Amino acid sequence: VWQDTSAEPQTAGGCNPENAKEPARKKLTGFAFFFPKQPKGRKMVPGDLAQQQSDTLLPWRQHQSPNGLRRQKRDWVIPPINVPENSRGPFPQQLVRIRSDKDKEIHIRYSITGVGADQPPMEVFSIDPVSGRMYVTRPMDREERASYHLRAHAVDMNGNKVENPIDLYIYVIDMNDNRPEFINQVYNGSVDEGSKPGTYVMTVTANDADDSTTANGMVRYRIVTQTPQSPSQNMFTINSETGDIVTVAAGLDREKVQQYIVIVQATDMEGNLNYGLSNTATAIISVTDVNDNPPEFTTSTYSGEVPENRVEVVVANLTVMDRDQPHSPNWNAIYRIISGDPSGHFTIRTDPVTNEGMVTAVDYEMNRAFMLTVMVSNQAPLASGIQMSFQSTAGVTISVTDVNEAPYFPTNHKLIRLEEGVPTGTVLTTFSAVDPDRFMQQAVRYSKLSDPANWLNINATNGQITTAAVLDRESDYIKNNVYEATFLAADNGIPPASGTGTLQIYLIDINDNAPELLPKEAQICEKPNLNVINITAADADMDPNVGPFVFELPSVPSAVRKNWTITRLNGDYAQLSLRIMYLEAGVYDVPIIVTDSGNPPLYNTSVIKVKVCPCDENGDCTTIGAVAAAGLGTGAIIAILICIIILLTMVLLFVVWMKRREKERHTKQLLIDPEDDVRDNILKYDEEGGGEEDQDYDLSQLQQPETMDHVLNKTPGVRRVDERPIGAEPQYPIRPVIPHPGDIGDFINEGLRAADNDPTAPPYDSLLVFDYEGSGSTAGSVSSLNSSSSGDQDYDYLNDWGPRFKKLADMYGGGEED
Repeated sequence: VWQDTSAEPQTAGGCNPENAKEPARKKLTGFAFFFPKQPKGRKMVPGDLAQQQSDTLLPWRQHQSPNGLRRQKRDWVIPPINVPENSRGPFPQQLVRIRSDKDKEIHIRYSITGVGADQPPMEVFSIDPVSGRMYVTRPMDREERASYHLRAHAVDMNGNKVENPIDLYIYVIDMNDNRPEFINQVYNGSVDEGSKPGTYVMTVTANDADDSTTANGMVRYRIVTQTPQSPSQNMFTINSETGDIVTVAAGLDREKVQQYIVIVQATDMEGNLNYGLSNTATAIISVTDVNDNPPEFTTSTYSGEVPENRVEVVVANLTVMDRDQPHSPNWNAIYRIISGDPSGHFTIRTDPVTNEGMVTAVDYEMNRAFMLTVMVSNQAPLASGIQMSFQSTAGVTISVTDVNEAPYFPTNHKLIRLEEGVPTGTVLTTFSAVDPDRFMQQAVRYSKLSDPANWLNINATNGQITTAAVLDRESDYIKNNVYEATFLAADNGIPPASGTGTLQIYLIDINDNAPELLPKEAQICEKPNLNVINITAADADMDPNVGPFVFELPSVPSAVRKNWTITRLNGDYAQLSLRIMYLEAGVYDVPIIVTDSGNPPLYNTSVIKVKVCPCDENGDCTTIGAVAAAGLGTGAIIAILICIIILLTMVLLFVVWMKRREKERHTKQLLIDPEDDVRDNILKYDEEGGGEEDQDYDLSQLQQPETMDHVLNKTPGVRRVDERPIGAEPQYPIRPVIPHPGDIGDFINEGLRAADNDPTAPPYDSLLVFDYEGSGSTAGSVSSLNSSSSGDQDYDYLNDWGPRFKKLADMYGGGEED
């Protein structure tokens, strides 16, 4: 137990001279901490549980002394409790014992609170409430949590606080239990070829979860291997503390080695390979290309040949060699003509795939041959200290072969202006072409290629164009006052060549179209002042040969001006209305004279059909009035209505008759009562048609025999199978009103005899033709079936057929007594 001992008594003021001779040994009250002793053979660790030299610690304020003086409050700093991580136990393992010196007077209960006790993570630490011994219950992990802050409490049995809570700090001692981990397993970096030693390449980084303030978390780097080891096995080095990789030797050449693979090792314990933990990562270092190889032509001279006027065609391909990285600015070639083409007749394009130079002709009509000097370079400038090669220049010889070229029209499209309506044969212009073959004596002839209205002719020799018909601006072939025709100019070369030219004729309008009245038909009430007819005019000409228009009524016939009048609204519109108070309903042709404003003016007499009809109060024609105005009288209208009524009545009677007939057919009585009806339902099935072999039969067999004249009075000839013979119909027996089971047999027999003597009853006594099923049928002949007309038929088996056949069994069964 920690004791507070001194040679002199302590007072509130310091040293007391009166009591100096009495040696005092005052015991301090409060908590006491007992630390477990270090086991024998265990090495002392600074800050461990056994670091304390005494056994008891009293950190709280003291009680009042008997002489009334109070001791000064002392704040003890509780040393932290150090616990090594990854301890193997056994658990629970005692850490410290807490005790209050009041436990001799009263019973005290101890507890701890805080993270690791009653807060997550729960129950990492525990305390015996009676003895005050505090334990750790499981192995600690510093990387999970490096320290814990707890508070110790002492209370009596009633829960009253005996001592103030004290703070406990527990630190987890780090052990080297984590390897360094690289952020990436593979690092990618690059360095230019030809770089000097000391050039920075890349940085690799590894992290250690252990305490970085101790050797456990101090990481050091080194290069393990380098692949390939060319031109030196140590081309790179690494900073052991920062992980920076730099070049250490010269000689990087992308054309020889494009990539290095370096294995980097990270070790903790400050790089001690005997005690530290290690890990590795891969650094891929790419050697980037620089333009240290100028392009060179594969040969010093090139040649090509091209027909004249074949523009945008490749004349020659120039091949070069460049050892730099393909498809990069250091490899891409740029060609330039430095002499031999001052007028710019040729261009050189670079093939993006092969890097070849394609010499392309643009224009070379004046020359027959060219001698070009071409230089090649790269998109990127050459690296410092690299000079252009003499093989970067080459000569190109191009020959131009003569080819017959087509004539062309210098002015294309050619536009001329003239008035419409010029007479036939008028010379319009000369549309001539030029032959570019100046060194050939060739003749050019002209012809029409497109003349939609067939209005023009062209002289085949000199290209003079004349009119073949009158040109009309209002024609459908004219668009925006322009007529367009295409002509052909062809030379007599071998092979002949031709060119086309377009002539556009702008036609100036003249007043050659009289105006037309609109509308052509109208409707008006038979009484004036109810409505009027608005009229206007349409003129195919254009301004100033159109409106304003003049509308007037002719003087002949006189009834027109007597019945009608025209009121001018403006230059383009007028109103037609009735002059008289009443005009009989009907259709009237009203002539109107319309005159335009051309020079000279043109007029036209147009007829408008006006329908005069009775109107309602809104000024609209009534239905009857409209019909009457169409020319039908009252009698005709009544006749039409009567015909409609008669037609509807006939349709109604026909429908009633059809429904009655259908009802009678469904209500037909059977021969016997429903309760005596023992017949099964008769199902009718469709007959199958004949096969392929059914068609070979003799139609002459269908002719009616001559011996049937005594039965049927019908002229000989072919008759239908389903045809009903014409003859006298016999009288069938009448069924009794109340049938009796005894006379049903007589009724059937009488009906059978009547049917046998009736030639009009089916089946008809005629030749029946059945479908032929083909040869080789496995079915037997129906002629083998025996029939009996004997009356000795036994009907006793009807008793076995069920209750539906009981009536027949009673009638025909039972033997001779029946």
